Amino acid sequence: MTASAPLPDAEPTNWVDAYAPAALRPWLKLGRFDRPAGIWLLMLPGWQGIALAGAMQGRLPDPVLLLLFFLGAALMRAAGCAYNDIVDRDIDAKVARTAMRPVASCQISVKQAWAFVLGCCLASLVILLALPPLCWALGVLSLGLVAAYPFMKRITWWPQAWLGLTFNWGALMGYAAAAHIPEMLMAGRLYGVAPEVVLTTTLLPALLLYLGGVAWTLGYDTVYAIQDLEDDALAGVKSSARRLGDAAPRAVFIFYAVAAVLPAVAVATGRLGPFVYAGLALYAAHLLAWQATRVRTDDPALALKLFRSNTWAGLILFLAIAAGAF
Repeated sequence: MTASAPLPDAEPTNWVDAYAPAALRPWLKLGRFDRPAGIWLLMLPGWQGIALAGAMQGRLPDPVLLLLFFLGAALMRAAGCAYNDIVDRDIDAKVARTAMRPVASCQISVKQAWAFVLGCCLASLVILLALPPLCWALGVLSLGLVAAYPFMKRITWWPQAWLGLTFNWGALMGYAAAAHIPEMLMAGRLYGVAPEVVLTTTLLPALLLYLGGVAWTLGYDTVYAIQDLEDDALAGVKSSARRLGDAAPRAVFIFYAVAAVLPAVAVATGRLGPFVYAGLALYAAHLLAWQATRVRTDDPALALKLFRSNTWAGLILFLAIAAGAF
């Protein structure tokens, strides 16, 4: 494979390789802009949190917040991928699917990659400061999850679970951005409701949505890891797919079942309107019937196809939650 060729997990006709100037392609690939599925998978939990907060108050998601979370997700995903490539450059060079990534293949130096990370983080900071102060604290807390993630494959068989904690943090941030929690606390004080009661009532649906997202990511990233079973074994990299072995398809079904149940409990706790449940049924069908029943450990191409379909699954859940406003 040449440095200018599309990477193995990118669409052969992706826009970066098809249209971007040659000098920019390594930088865009460093941020994974040739593989946009990750942007969606990072963004959609945030959109779902925004939709949940809005639906609990009988309104549709704020389009400005949706735009801010889209931009923030694109930038932070790019920063996280570049950081991951810096940390994993020696491992990536040993794995066929990742050997031609820009840092591992020396198209971009480590110092240049760090500059890219810093630039994306500074741009993300501008977006973060446009959100309510509670989101600032949540954003800072997320950095610990992001920083630790690349090392998880070295110390645990379940780096996919850590990715779930990281990628779905946006559900909490989106909810915090849209729920007007300080105003809720003031209203509770006005009516004599204890702050802990207000917080428990208002935050529980968001927490359940977040945990459902963690299970969702554990499922789809286990599917994704099926592509690297042989190479990961040779490189000594741990993953849930390696740990589960032939039991991976059954485990994915369980992970997806949890991912379908917890959002249903979240919207019931938040007392959303009845239209949400039709969407939740479609979401569950996508995860369990379309994906989990088709997973095979001996078919990497199918694994990549099923993984990519999770952008549709997340979008279905977002639309279902938004419909709960009625």
